[in-house]
Amino acid sequence: SLCALQRRSNHIMRIKALVPIGHGINCEHETRHALEVTGFDTVDLVHLNILAGGHVDPLDYQLIVFPGGFLDGDDLGAAQACANRIRHSRVNEQRLIDRLVKFVHGGGLVLGICNGLQLLTKLGMLPARDGDYTRREITLTANDSGRFEDRWVTLVVDRSSNCIFTKGLKRLYLPVRHGEGKIVGKTGDLGRSLVDEHLVPVRYGFRDTDEPTMDYPFNPNGSEESIAGLSDTTGRVFGLMPHPECYLHRTNHPRWTREDLPEEGEGLAIFRNAGRFLREA
Repeated sequence: SLCALQRRSNHIMRIKALVPIGHGINCEHETRHALEVTGFDTVDLVHLNILAGGHVDPLDYQLIVFPGGFLDGDDLGAAQACANRIRHSRVNEQRLIDRLVKFVHGGGLVLGICNGLQLLTKLGMLPARDGDYTRREITLTANDSGRFEDRWVTLVVDRSSNCIFTKGLKRLYLPVRHGEGKIVGKTGDLGRSLVDEHLVPVRYGFRDTDEPTMDYPFNPNGSEESIAGLSDTTGRVFGLMPHPECYLHRTNHPRWTREDLPEEGEGLAIFRNAGRFLREA
């Protein structure tokens, strides 16, 4: 019947996001707010232990966002301990990493922010150039400055990338807050290869140009090829070191009382792109 068809259509249009929490993650509430503002119907904060125990199925969602934080105190390196937990936690012989890979192969979206990007790279879910989401090629190490960087940076967007999160964007101005943000490849030329393959949707750059830079403090960590974020070949898995969830409204900007800024913060565009993609898929 027409009513039944309409109910089915309304059900299909509902989009749900999963935000893992716990073990030092500390940006989950800003992340949830960003998703709610951009139209996600359901946003569930679920402890990593609950996920590892198999009590919540990632396949019940369309988007998983790993927020920023200090996973396990960044012991063994940022997000390394949590990567080991996800890789080895088992429920009925199925690992949590296997469920996450199945989620991606099923068409799901994954976003990792700061500590979330560190986690995705150490799991091997980024950049996953050959479609293997468990083989690690990239790591993140200490900033060249030797200190924690808390500043705002300009991101130049690769408009040839098929990353759905950055679609239609040209430049972003976002904050960074990290001590280990320098991306280093397994081989010396890997960073250049990733750029050439358009798997680097965002790079650190100068504010008024489209040129990436290695100059400090515009590149706050010395990351190879000015890499600020990575995507897989499908464009559905994306991670970046800057925090889009921390610039959702003009009052989040450090100069909001001195500049005529739009009401909507630039970080919302990344979450809005995810929601738009899911509703149109």
